[in-house]
Amino acid sequence: MNVVLYSRVSTDKETQESSITRQKKELLDYCSKHGFNPVCEIEEKESGFEEVREGLIKALDLLKVGQAQAIMVQDETRIGRGTAKIAILHQVNKYGGEVISIENGGPLNITEMEGMVLEILALVEEYQRRLSNSKIKRGVRKAIEEGYDPSRNLKNRNQGGRDKIEVPIEEIIRLRQLKLTFYDIAATLRGFGYDVSKATVHRRYKEYMDKIEG
Repeated sequence: MNVVLYSRVSTDKETQESSITRQKKELLDYCSKHGFNPVCEIEEKESGFEEVREGLIKALDLLKVGQAQAIMVQDETRIGRGTAKIAILHQVNKYGGEVISIENGGPLNITEMEGMVLEILALVEEYQRRLSNSKIKRGVRKAIEEGYDPSRNLKNRNQGGRDKIEVPIEEIIRLRQLKLTFYDIAATLRGFGYDVSKATVHRRYKEYMDKIEG
């Protein structure tokens, strides 16, 4: 298994240097003894209550792209404390990874309460994803019911598999004339493959109208 070795102390005092060195040595020894493959060694001097740490973000990115399957730490306090720990473990689970603790001799132990919170977070995220998809479908359906024909202005329809970077102002104007909100217009265009936000739709519409009125 490919792992990221993560060592952390809370301050940059010289007295903490020995702790970082000891952590790194213990992590490497554990890998050698148990057959883990360290693909990256990260050390940080940040509070465990801080969720956004440069080194930790790098470790999470390696999990996300599949270059590592786990983050290895000396003990659970190194990955994080309090709510920061929960937030980080949620991201680790989201990317299909795990945290290995030398102190635990394997996967990090979590309390029953922490497990419940992580399960709730996963359920909430899945609900948000489904809700977003539902809103996109609703926007597309509403637009079509109002007479919108997406085939009229979507170029290269048969090529597929590509992101449409350009925002079609003519479609924004047409959908606005059909009384769709900027939110629904953005959702409709995303449903047809345009990576566009409500703010972008509103800005492009305003720029167009200012140009026409000017």
